Formats: sequence, structure tokens, C-alpha cells
Amino acid sequence: MKGMTVIVKKTTQLIAGIIFLYGIYIILHGHLTPGGGFAGGVIVAGSFILLILAYGSDFLNLVKEERGSTMYENLAILVFLFLGLTGMIAGAGIFFANWLPHGTPGELVSAGFLPLYNIFVGIEVAASILTIFLALVIFKEEVLK
Repeated sequence: MKGMTVIVKKTTQLIAGIIFLYGIYIILHGHLTPGGGFAGGVIVAGSFILLILAYGSDFLNLVKEERGSTMYENLAILVFLFLGLTGMIAGAGIFFANWLPHGTPGELVSAGFLPLYNIFVGIEVAASILTIFLALVIFKEEVLK
């Protein structure tokens, strides 16, 4: 895959950053508004997929990128489970117990562990979807050779 025209590449440069920031916004505000880790993670992965589609697989070394995204996926799952276990240890034996202060309702930092869960679910979902996409692109290129 060689990439697309200069117009598509420049437009992608402008739009991919905005899409990425919107995904981060959805992840961080998931406990206050509709959205959260899963929806924001899909949007973040979409911004990376858009860049890969515009610039082509020759622009990136996709084999290393797939290994890197798999590492982020595994690390996010590990931290997510660690947070659940800390809730079990500190919160009267309940898995995912919220033992952080709740804060003021309606504020960004107002839900204890919930924003942290959203962040790591977003990282895991983004890395998973990107890994699946990269595996399909690599498989397609191997079949075409």
C-alpha cells in the first residue's frame, strides 16, 4: 500500500489530530456524559487507522507497530485488573470497589476510580482495534506478495 494523494494526506494531517483529541475528550468525560472508555477508544483507534490509510503501509513499519500496540493492549489490561484488585484489598473485599474520594458531583474529578477505568479501557480498546486493523493490513500485503 503506497498511500493516497497529497490532498488526502494533508487533509488527514489536519483531521487526525482533531479526531484523536475528541476521542480523549470522550474517554475523560465518560463518567459525566454518554461515552466512556470503549467509545473513546474506538475514536482514538480511528484516528490512527485514518493516518495509516492515508499514508500507506510503506510509511510505517507495520510489523513493529503491531507488536507495540499489542504491548499497550496487554499493559492496559494489566493495570485495569490491578485497579480492580486494589479495590478488593482496600474496599472490604469487593472487586472494583471505589475507595477513592468521590469529589463534587458534576466535576471532572468526581467519580473516584471510574475515570481511571475509562482511561485504561480506552487504551485497551484503541490498541485492540488498531492491532486487528494492522493484522488485516499485514495479512493482505503478505497475500499479495
